[in-house]
Amino acid sequence: MRLMIIVHHERTARHGLPDGPWQGALRLIDWGVIRADGEDAATFLQSQLTQDFAAFHDGEHRLAGYCSPKGRLLASFIAWRAGPQRFHLACSADLLAATLKRLSMFVLRAKCRLTDASGDVALWGLAGAPALAWLDGAAAAPGSVTPRGDAGQVLRLADVQGVPRVLLAQPAVADPPPLPLLLAAAWSWLQVHGGLPVITAATADQFVPQMVNLELLGGVNFRKGCYPGQEVVARSQYRGTLKRRMVLFEAGPVTALPGEEVFHSGDPAQPSGLVVNAAPHPDGKRLALLVSLKTAALGQGSWHLRSPDGEPLVEAALPYALPAPGDDVP
Repeated sequence: MRLMIIVHHERTARHGLPDGPWQGALRLIDWGVIRADGEDAATFLQSQLTQDFAAFHDGEHRLAGYCSPKGRLLASFIAWRAGPQRFHLACSADLLAATLKRLSMFVLRAKCRLTDASGDVALWGLAGAPALAWLDGAAAAPGSVTPRGDAGQVLRLADVQGVPRVLLAQPAVADPPPLPLLLAAAWSWLQVHGGLPVITAATADQFVPQMVNLELLGGVNFRKGCYPGQEVVARSQYRGTLKRRMVLFEAGPVTALPGEEVFHSGDPAQPSGLVVNAAPHPDGKRLALLVSLKTAALGQGSWHLRSPDGEPLVEAALPYALPAPGDDVP
């Protein structure tokens, strides 16, 4: 599949972030962890999620999605092995209970036990060079998982605008990392500018995985066996029916929530996009948004938040390439 950046007439520059409030540690209370235990854990997850769990290796983490029969994402995960027969699935805390309940309905006779491990596993977001120095080499290349301490694991995430990022999973009773407090706004800003979608309760059942670029981030495997919604996801990929993609925008000092609508000047009578995630800059002067929108409107007109005459949005550069029009089909 040939990939290229879609270039538009209006784009903000990438902002290097070597200094400022981009260093420290933050307890990610808006995330939760689902634990899958048992000799059939990999097989069960293989049958339910978009990732290839049968080929999952130790020492790596991957993205995955859980879809409805109509191919719409009910949840998104960062997944990794936490033991020989154990997987951890990190997801938005506000949809964990519903997701766990739904997944548990399909375990049936599989030797797999699903539980909410959020009370046992604390997730920390670490950023900046001091975090890497404290980890003392435990954070390897992006995509890796490295053991640390007593049952702790270090998940190296992709750097964003020069800032190293790490997801630390450790026992809830363990001491917090001895690092300065990282502002929640700083972590969220990096997350949004990294182009990594997080499905929340407000956006569950809204997007086919490709509408939020999940397959571009390695979160969808098109060669594995069936899972709920697999036919719809495959059809979107191979028949050229995908009409929406996720794009990064910036705006002025406003707020936005997942699930809010975005309008295009060429079709003001109806929304042309939906906010996936949004984050204010720590200085409060800018807002970053990931928006799933109609690709036919890209490169022309103007985009506005919440109404046709709402806050104007200016496209910014994602850290990865989007398919050019017509190149979605391999």
